[in-house]
Amino acid sequence: MESTDGKWDSLPVKLNDCILQTLEELQFTHTTPVQAACIPLFMRNKDVAAEAVTGSGKTLAFVIPVIEILLKREEKLKKMQVGALIITPTRELALQISEVMETFIQKFPHLRQILLIGGSNPMEDVEKFKEHGANILIATPGRLEDMFKRKADGVDLASSVKSLDVLVLDEADRLLDMGFLASLNTILGYLPKQRRTGLFSATQTQELEKLVRAGLRNPVRITVKEKGVASTSTQKTPARLSNYYTMCRTEDKFNTLITFLRQRKQEKHLIFFSTCACVEYFGRVLQALVKNVDIRCIHGKMKHKRNKIFAEFRPLKSGILVCTDVMARGVDIPEVHWVLQYDPPSSASAFVHRCGRTARIGNQGNALVFLLPMEESYVNFLSINQKCPLQKMRKIKDVVDVLHKVKALALEDRAMFDRGMRAFVSYVQGYAKHECSLIFRVKDLDWPRLARGFGLLRMPRMPELRGKTFPEFEETGIDTNTIRYRDKARQKQRRKMLAELALLKEKEGNMPHRKKFQQTKSWSKQKNRKDRRQKRKAAKGNTDEGSDVDEEDMQELLKDTWLLKRLKKRQITEEDFEEQLTTSSKKMKSETQEEPEAPHVLSSEGQCKD
Repeated sequence: MESTDGKWDSLPVKLNDCILQTLEELQFTHTTPVQAACIPLFMRNKDVAAEAVTGSGKTLAFVIPVIEILLKREEKLKKMQVGALIITPTRELALQISEVMETFIQKFPHLRQILLIGGSNPMEDVEKFKEHGANILIATPGRLEDMFKRKADGVDLASSVKSLDVLVLDEADRLLDMGFLASLNTILGYLPKQRRTGLFSATQTQELEKLVRAGLRNPVRITVKEKGVASTSTQKTPARLSNYYTMCRTEDKFNTLITFLRQRKQEKHLIFFSTCACVEYFGRVLQALVKNVDIRCIHGKMKHKRNKIFAEFRPLKSGILVCTDVMARGVDIPEVHWVLQYDPPSSASAFVHRCGRTARIGNQGNALVFLLPMEESYVNFLSINQKCPLQKMRKIKDVVDVLHKVKALALEDRAMFDRGMRAFVSYVQGYAKHECSLIFRVKDLDWPRLARGFGLLRMPRMPELRGKTFPEFEETGIDTNTIRYRDKARQKQRRKMLAELALLKEKEGNMPHRKKFQQTKSWSKQKNRKDRRQKRKAAKGNTDEGSDVDEEDMQELLKDTWLLKRLKKRQITEEDFEEQLTTSSKKMKSETQEEPEAPHVLSSEGQCKD
């Protein structure tokens, strides 16, 4: 369905005067195509399944009808009656919708809204709902499902939604991509069948089609094209988006990014990395190397900081937000000049949504993806698969080598050294899981150059590198075990663990050599099986009788013992033992205390699914 822009009073339905006044105050003088198409249908009690490019104004396309439907109710909603429910996949998008909704209902004091999202204490939400009630509920699926189950806390949300008039699923395809289907099914089971339902998304998927058939009654399907885009076109990016790519050698990729940012300090940037560990590492490196610029970091493992960081970054005129795909969908950050994709996303659809954080609502914007030489065919793939053509950017001039400064940061603080190692491992893990496996192949990676591009002091130990040597990798010649933590408490804890390791080694040296475990024989045929069982039984008895060790200390003791056994069996090296023992300690005080840091040895862990 197509529509042209027009004024609000030219819509085939009449809007409330207070809504028209708010639109005028916000300087929204004309409707966008998706608004002109959806608002009349929604207000005429039609179920709507709308597809429109990201940044096309979908939020107002359902916020205005929701308010209009509630205003036209014959019976006024009571304090604890929920008339409208809006579900969205991320807390940032929920916050954004809540801000828009609050702006419009200020002129309707009898309507109340409540925001239910992660990152806050659920009991606070319970008390807030009990005290103030809500007629409009904006929520993420996990927290909403939790609220439905909290009858014991004095909240009967299932009874409150019996008066529901309208349900909106925003970024509906993303709701399914993120694995919320089970939660959605639970939530839909509480809702009345007689309701209006709207599904809004930038792309249509098979899973979404199933949801449309199951949850909507004779829906009106709307596919909206931007003005100036041919009706036969299937372009999924905004019409005024300039989409570029640049080719970089593996070891020059980060240098190119730094040069690009230093040349555009007065602009506003979003930089997408593939994993949470990469955001943690490169975000802190950027803060150290790009001076006089406000730099923030957001990723999915953040529990309590995300809402604050997002709210603080949005109004900035310039700055850098380093993020994962948690910021790729739906969120509206004003005046973003550049979307930089340092790592191509794991799916082609995510590429399109990342680009959509700029050039919103008809504005102009730019996007740039950094590609390695063996990834150049990704450009053709996007053009064919996603109808997303890219143009090659002119070569970035005056690129300066800053990798020696990155290494210096790791030498100054072991925490930075650890972050770099985890980032490298998580990057490789993400690379191996890319949907375009014919283009993004782990076996094509140049390991020494990649490690130099990360500013590493030595090659990590991980399954992909087992048995390989890299004499061409220029290691610093510095014993990385001597690098200290800048945080004194953390360094003190490390010294303690190293002392314990030395004591264990001394004891092991005085013990008779143990016969190596014969892995060629089954466990039942091992000669000392009985002795092992008796020792375990004795050990269990010792811990059960009169022990003053609390549960947390016992867990630490068991883990330390497990690591020591692996060391004695030569399944891990002494350096592996020391690093795992240090990084796994829960008593450390660190700047990233909010998220437990996984070890960066022995396994390729660290990727984050947002």
